[in-house]
This record gives sequence, C-alpha cells and structure tokens, in this order.
Amino acid sequence: MNKLIVILICCSAVIQSNANEFSDALEAHISEAKKWISNPIVISAIKSQNIAHTNVTNPQIIDKDKAWRAEVGAADQPMISEILANDLSKYLMQVQEDSAGLYTEVFVMDNKGMNVGQSAITSDYWQGDEAKWKESYGKGAGSFHIGEVEEDESTQTFQSQLSISIEDPENGNVIGAVTIGVNVGEL
Repeated sequence: MNKLIVILICCSAVIQSNANEFSDALEAHISEAKKWISNPIVISAIKSQNIAHTNVTNPQIIDKDKAWRAEVGAADQPMISEILANDLSKYLMQVQEDSAGLYTEVFVMDNKGMNVGQSAITSDYWQGDEAKWKESYGKGAGSFHIGEVEEDESTQTFQSQLSISIEDPENGNVIGAVTIGVNVGEL
C-alpha cells in the first residue's frame, strides 16, 4: 500500500477518535436553542451593547478582560455584578433553570466577543479570541461550533459547549453569539 494512503488512513482514525461523540445530539439541539435565542431580550441586549462598544479598541477589550479576571473569586465584583444583574442575564439564568440540568452555563457575546449576559460567572469577559466565538459569530449566519467534552469542575458534570451565531431577525445580519454548556449526561 502506498505510504501516503497509510498515513491518511491513520490520521483520519486519530481525528475521528478525537471527535465529540455527542456532536449529532448537540447539533440536533440547535433548532430548539434558536427558539429562546431569538427572544427580544437577547436581540435588544446584543444590539445595545454593539452600539455602545462601536469604538472600543482591542487594547480596551484586553483591559476589560483583565479587570474581569481579577474580579473572578474576589470579594468585590462590580463589573461581574453589573452584568449578572442585567435583564439578559436574568433571562439566561431562567433558561438554564428551565433546562432541568441540561444546561450548565449560558452566555451571550456581542460582535466583538465580549460578554453581554450570562447565567453564571465566566472565567473571562472576552471570548473573541476563542473558537466558540470565531467559529460561530466569525463564520456568519447559521454557523455553530461544538467543543470537546470536558469535565466541569464546578458542577462535576461532563459538558460540551455549543456555540451558535445570533442573527438580527430584522435583516439577518449576525450580531453576536451564544455559548451553551450542555451536560452530555442529560442528552
């Protein structure tokens, strides 16, 4: 057998063995998630933040992310508290609660990858440098990203992150993205 064919077969087997075994179930869940993602609370919050952050520069985003990370685990959390108290976060907390254990976390990002709202504290504020944002928002309407299955230490569950682009229902333009931590044991 040709050495190139053998190498390709071996590489294909390695890639397939590393694929998320829950991808089909997660992908099937996208249409259900899009129902609550299209809620006016979600769309309005993203659009408002996109307008408010029109002129925010990358260094400013990095500074915001550093400030957020410094607040995680700290007693004083003004930036985190402000986001957790907004209407979108309250809505996402309800979505997570209504999922009856299926969702371990839900957070919405704007057109720069910054958090707009979330159901629980995230480890960082800026997701724009991560696959969850690049592969959903960054690839346009109808795009999504399925992360690897990982153990969530805080919930002691195995989860995969499903990230989906969010479109403006008025014009179809992508305005942000959502990441949903899905407890794969509940699929």
